Amino acid sequence: MITLITGGARSGKSAYAESRAGQHEGVVYIATARAEGDAEMIRRIEAHKNRRPASWRTVERDHDLAAAIEEEDAALLDCVTVMLSNYLWKNSAGGEDVDEEKIEGLCMEELSDLIAAARRKNCDLFIVTNEVGSGIVPMHPVSRAFRDMQGRINQRLAQAADEVYACISGIPVKIK
Repeated sequence: MITLITGGARSGKSAYAESRAGQHEGVVYIATARAEGDAEMIRRIEAHKNRRPASWRTVERDHDLAAAIEEEDAALLDCVTVMLSNYLWKNSAGGEDVDEEKIEGLCMEELSDLIAAARRKNCDLFIVTNEVGSGIVPMHPVSRAFRDMQGRINQRLAQAADEVYACISGIPVKIK
């Protein structure tokens, strides 16, 4: 079963994904965030770690995701938005020249491989992503490219998923 969980910042999507994954015996948590000298991000990562059961195996990466699934009953990827941000940063060096097709393709290839591995290994996969297109149109070209790529990736993930939930103010709403 592939479950996509989307929502805005602080909507409760990660907590909901964790509660669903927690119903399984063995869980691998695939974390895409990187701290790299960012004190605020370090605190966020620690808060997420402290919330998870100690029995969960944690893998920190944004590439070779399929290899993270071993013998677990469930895998939780948190989150696609940070993963895409990492890919954008690595492949545009923060400049305004963004090759959306290349970056989106790299990201989707990883996600497609992860979904295929989960299905092959009969592992329930919970994918957390942000819904980023509900606000104003960003002023900066890189921000607009990011928003557009994230929206297209979310659409493709929703099509591939067996279930899709949107979290709003801490309430998960099943939409597929």
